[in-house]
Amino acid sequence: MLVDTHCHIADPDFDADRTEVLRRADEAGVKVILSVGCDLSSSCRAIRLAEKLVNIFATAGVHPHEVGKMTEEDLGQLRNLSRHPKVVAFGEIGLDFHYDYSPRPVQQQRLRDQLSLASELSLPLVIHTREAWSETFGILTEMRADRLGGVFHCFTGGPAEAERALGLGFLVSFSGILTFPRAKPIQAAAKETPLERILIETDSPYLAPQGFRGKRNEPAWVSHVAKFLAEIKEIPYEEVAKSTSENAKRLFFSKYPDFPLNFK
Repeated sequence: MLVDTHCHIADPDFDADRTEVLRRADEAGVKVILSVGCDLSSSCRAIRLAEKLVNIFATAGVHPHEVGKMTEEDLGQLRNLSRHPKVVAFGEIGLDFHYDYSPRPVQQQRLRDQLSLASELSLPLVIHTREAWSETFGILTEMRADRLGGVFHCFTGGPAEAERALGLGFLVSFSGILTFPRAKPIQAAAKETPLERILIETDSPYLAPQGFRGKRNEPAWVSHVAKFLAEIKEIPYEEVAKSTSENAKRLFFSKYPDFPLNFK
């Protein structure tokens, strides 16, 4: 089985055919999906979908692109959302200095605010970072994020960044970017990172793997990430599927001792 540990299946991109998308995921062996929030509205959508389907779980958080619009009231609402029994992580949160859709000082302050809230709620973290590695590591260290753990989602660094992430007690998650021909530093990081510290994801509807680029990504295609990772590490596909699923269970689903039937 496989776990897509980061996608946006609750977003409007899938409204027209979500049932078929989930059917294809199941047929591809994807038995558990983590639907990720990027702001209050998407976090609410993720939670509503998770309420309906036993094998979908949710996160809540505000992406760095959106934090410029955050208010103190939003933090209160995030606190309430994150107490939902099917919310298993806080995120995605972090820093994005590529687009700078939110001013950098605001991004940094709101990252601290959300890290404090995650600590209050004892939730692991889903971290987004782009062209802000040093600043992200600095704030995570300052805020003692190692006590919560979590994952650097859609990992785009090289071996040095992976080593620092692991040193903080985090996992790293590889998306379809891993399969891109020019992603040599990411592939090197994947090869060197121990399998027990790796997750896989689609970040769908974004970042379809090689062979599907330009198309809407979907959870079924996390299997292509797993296959490519197996090739890089020169190990069986089944070993990648088993280990990454167990890693996901340990990080996100440990409070569900009887869940899920599909992890057996």
